[in-house]
Amino acid sequence: MEQTRRNWLRSTGAVLTSVALAGCSSSDDGDDGESDEPTKAETETKTETPGDEESGDMDNDQDEEETEDSSSEQQELAAVDIGVVSEWNAIRTRLRDAVILGHAEEYAAGVGVVGNIFERFETASGEYNAHEMLEETSKEHYEGFEEGLGKLSEQLEAENLEGTHEAMHTADKHLRQAQASLTNKPTVGRLSMLVMATHVEDAAMLLQVGDYDDAEHELSKIGDKFEEAFYDAIAAEDQEAADTFVEAMDRAAENAASNPETATEAAHEAFNAATRGMHAITDDRLAGAGHMAALQARGWDGTALARLEGVSASYAHAAALNNYRVHARDAELLYEEGESEAAVSLVEHAFERFETARAHDALEEANHDAYEAFEGGLDSLATGIQEGDDDAVSNAAGTVEEAIRTGITALTGEDQTALLEAGYIKARLEDAHERYQLGSTQRATEIAQNVFADFEADAGGFHETLEETDEELYNAFEHEHLEGFIEASQNGDDEAVTSHITGVRESLLSFETALGSEATVSGVESSYITARLRDAVVLDHLGSTERAQEVATTAFQHFEAGAGGFHEAIEEADHETYESFEESVTTLQDSLGGDSSTEALGTATDNAVGAIYSIVMATSGGSNSASFVSDVFAHFENATAHDMLEEADQEAYESFERSLDAYVGALEAGEGAQKAATQYADASLKAQFAVAGASDDAPVEAHDGDSGTDDEGGNEDEKETELKGGPNVVEGVPDDADHIVDMTAVAFEPEEVTISQGDTVAWTHAGGEAHSVTAYESEIPTDADYWASGDFASESAARDGWENGKGAVQSGEAYVKTFETTGTHEYLCIPHEAAGMVGSVIVEK
Repeated sequence: MEQTRRNWLRSTGAVLTSVALAGCSSSDDGDDGESDEPTKAETETKTETPGDEESGDMDNDQDEEETEDSSSEQQELAAVDIGVVSEWNAIRTRLRDAVILGHAEEYAAGVGVVGNIFERFETASGEYNAHEMLEETSKEHYEGFEEGLGKLSEQLEAENLEGTHEAMHTADKHLRQAQASLTNKPTVGRLSMLVMATHVEDAAMLLQVGDYDDAEHELSKIGDKFEEAFYDAIAAEDQEAADTFVEAMDRAAENAASNPETATEAAHEAFNAATRGMHAITDDRLAGAGHMAALQARGWDGTALARLEGVSASYAHAAALNNYRVHARDAELLYEEGESEAAVSLVEHAFERFETARAHDALEEANHDAYEAFEGGLDSLATGIQEGDDDAVSNAAGTVEEAIRTGITALTGEDQTALLEAGYIKARLEDAHERYQLGSTQRATEIAQNVFADFEADAGGFHETLEETDEELYNAFEHEHLEGFIEASQNGDDEAVTSHITGVRESLLSFETALGSEATVSGVESSYITARLRDAVVLDHLGSTERAQEVATTAFQHFEAGAGGFHEAIEEADHETYESFEESVTTLQDSLGGDSSTEALGTATDNAVGAIYSIVMATSGGSNSASFVSDVFAHFENATAHDMLEEADQEAYESFERSLDAYVGALEAGEGAQKAATQYADASLKAQFAVAGASDDAPVEAHDGDSGTDDEGGNEDEKETELKGGPNVVEGVPDDADHIVDMTAVAFEPEEVTISQGDTVAWTHAGGEAHSVTAYESEIPTDADYWASGDFASESAARDGWENGKGAVQSGEAYVKTFETTGTHEYLCIPHEAAGMVGSVIVEK
């Protein structure tokens, strides 16, 4: 993109400006994939009735006349219609997320995005929801959109990137034409400009995961198309916004490979400029609603990026839960071997462990029915054992198995579910092998046959995933080793049984490493090794101490040999846990044949589960996704839409900010991001209708986020009067302050200040809403007294105080602090921490 070309575009004058906005919804093909907004030639073919196909070119006089007329029509658009088309715009933008994930070769994640779009669309409620309004507006476009969505999923599953592009365009075309049918073509033109602007952020996602070539391609394409279709239209009303967008896109594309951080910042700058341009060229209601829809779409980028970055805490919960179904089967084994008391004790230990486990609340929130079925299954298992009811024991163990499988599916993605299913199958076939070693050949065969039946039924998606991942491994596992094990067990062929169980281990470990990352494989292997250690303790209870020692030793050797990367992963992620795990396994080995093996097993299990969480936390990469969404917060605080929403609906405004803050927190924590993203999207939808003037008609209830909400409303003036500063918050700026830090909307300026011991710093309210100045308790010198606006004794007290309206620095006020303790003092603004409002004071002697 050269300056001479931009100058040429400026010289085309008002005619191109009229054409660009009146006809820009006519593009269907989109030669670059995602960036399917109109080229210059396409913007001139605009004479169709809204929603129809192009029918030819109009002369320039007619173009200008239609623009004038339609501008008048735009003022008459119903508020609910603006809300509806803005929500369709959010969906149009999300369609591109799926394609971006395809570019990153994360096709399964792309399928997940499409599935979520479809689920939200199908389950939308309220009179003016996206689903019913599309069907009511045009049955043709409704059916075409759903068909395109289905094809998009199919093409992603087939890993056909070209077909993915085509299917996305089909779905987008029908939404775009429905927008024109419900409103008019100029409205669609303006909304399409926001789709393009938000797609800039999609390209920035690729930068976060190192896909620099595709990112550069997308950024260049978007920049070119913006210049062709929208530059003059925006420049006529806001020259600075138009120039900033183009220059930022040039900078983003140029730095994509060499300096991704600079390129990402430039992409954010381009988005900001485009939204300013939107407010300059169109009616406030449409600009505001479209702007909030764009922020909704940007929010969804967070979950997509989190999926690209690494493993979430939800996977750690799923991997920890995987162990419980093996646990239940081990209790069943003890019962069947006549050790009812030990079996009940094993179930009770499972209950006790689960009640205090990190996975407890995660399962309950992810799928409450599965949670209740699991706990009910454990209870029934204990009762069945105590009553000597064989059928009850078998049914209860099956209930636990299925409940955990359902919970795992709710917590994690398809590939990860299949990995954990493979781990469970491996452990179950080890159970079958131990039964065979104990002389129960018939029971060994039955277990293996049950595994085969589950495999054929594609339980946990394992069968299809294995076949798709590596057909050779699939054949080796199923036809050579699983079928071979069953036959050898039936025939009492010891040598063949040993050969085939070895083949099962090798083929499934190969599958794990072929499909999963080091972190996900570690989750599988941690549970598998724990299951083998429990097998050793069970065998010890049955009097087979020699075999128990052999099993425990083999499990430890497997870990030392790497266990698919688990050994190295935990050693690097958390050396202390690594050493504790190794020590606990050694202790368990020594305990076999004595009375302390159950206690030793508990310690080893705790360390193995802890290892899963340590590895996940070390590899989750959630900081990038959280930072990406934090920029949405920072953008909103300085955006025109901020004041529009606050004035239109105070409750919707507060809900939007709470939901966004909670979403950032979920991404930082590495769990609950999907739920938080949904709540944020719902709050955004409410906001879209609010700024359009139809708050009461929004097809959703605003969410409160994690921070809760008051039952009573209240305007901003009332909120201001409820806030209090404290003894160290003063009116104005003290004359004796040595250093001044301005608190703007979402930043401390300067962010870092170096002072001398004994100097006084004054933080002044320079913009935005009320702020706090709150020290990070763990990030100040150890010999320093805790400090914060409001004069609190600790960080937790300061945070609690803020929730009660204390510690606020408001317009016209300043927080003053004299520093006597040398060192670095890190601090934050509580209400704007999610937007990255942090700072530091370096005190020197």
